Amino acid sequence: MTASPDPRRPAASSSFASSAAASSAAPYLERGTRVYWRASLALLFAGYATFSLLYCVQPLLPAFSASFDVSPAQSSLSLSLTTASLALAVFVAGFVSEGWSRHRLMTASLTTSSLLTLAVAFTPQWHALLLLRALEGLALGGVPAVAMAYLAEEVHPDGLGLAMGLYVGGTAIGGMAGRVITGVVADLFAWRVAIGTIGVLGILSMLAFRSLLPPSRHFVPRRGLGFSHHRTALAKHLRRPGLPLLFLMGFVLMGSFVTLYNYIGYRLLAPPFNLSQTAIGGIFVVYLTGVIASPWSGRMADSFGRGRVLIGSIVIMLCGLLLTAMQSLALIACGLACVTFGFFAGHAVASGWVGRIAKEAKGQAAALYLLAYYLGSSIVGSYGGHVWAAYAWTGVAVLVGGLLLIGLLASARLRVRERAGTA
Repeated sequence: MTASPDPRRPAASSSFASSAAASSAAPYLERGTRVYWRASLALLFAGYATFSLLYCVQPLLPAFSASFDVSPAQSSLSLSLTTASLALAVFVAGFVSEGWSRHRLMTASLTTSSLLTLAVAFTPQWHALLLLRALEGLALGGVPAVAMAYLAEEVHPDGLGLAMGLYVGGTAIGGMAGRVITGVVADLFAWRVAIGTIGVLGILSMLAFRSLLPPSRHFVPRRGLGFSHHRTALAKHLRRPGLPLLFLMGFVLMGSFVTLYNYIGYRLLAPPFNLSQTAIGGIFVVYLTGVIASPWSGRMADSFGRGRVLIGSIVIMLCGLLLTAMQSLALIACGLACVTFGFFAGHAVASGWVGRIAKEAKGQAAALYLLAYYLGSSIVGSYGGHVWAAYAWTGVAVLVGGLLLIGLLASARLRVRERAGTA
């Protein structure tokens, strides 16, 4: 007796097909509309929370060295382990997210990471702190790749540069607030109070994000996608012209930026500057240049080409790096501002470019970019501690300068591909 076909299969296939057709016919979020600005503001909150939770420990590295009697390289593990686990989590999330609601995944990620940050504030042991920070990186993985994919799917291409710039601008605000707030609160009270404050602000940001983000119109979750599907998509991304160069740009941009900020605090605490934690935290106000740079670079890229803006961003970072080698505090602050401006401008362009080049499985393409991005933070940021111990700031500047020169060559190659219409 022949088994009859499962009557549920055609219905399921038909249901998915009809949902996909409906989503493809849905209107995009047009720049200037109310729903466009709601989505942009929601993801600005998500970007703020992600970077404030991730980088709130950076100005506290010297305090960790003193409190737990660890070296600068060991202290930097409180950030490097988080970014390393985040890199892994982002890679996995980019694939898993194809079968999950964008909204729910990002909300769960922000909630869990905020609660883990609160737990860090109460942990008494160094290794327990490192474990919690590693878990926090895993929890945060549900935001970056999914946010980039959401924008690439939902926003009209003419407004994508600005929307991505606003999201990256939110990460700039988060990076600044995380560093400034922790520096000031740690000086006034203690580093534990500072980290707890960031955790509470993370929860509030999650609530704002949850209430503002419009539901997806162009994405239908696809359950049960097998390994062969993900492997095929991965291979396509790695072979698509321009994408591997953008992945390299993510590694270069984040690796150089985080390394510089990781160890500038050690330099400014030491003679001849002898600054306090509050003063060092105040220097991180230069992150406001990133808030300006991100949407500005997005608009410039939409108008004049992504390659040109990316090259200019790297040049600005190189100029800023040279200024940080000076002995004047004012020039160092200007250098940090230039590096910050260039970094956020470059990241806004590169991350938005990934979504345009990837023709399908945009969440996976974003995950590959962010995997390289956070590996740069983890690997170069941690290695920079050994360079600092051996060669002081000169060694750190040479390391970062070498990375940026690689980025300059990669961005020039991307510009050539862009002009030829292959990227």
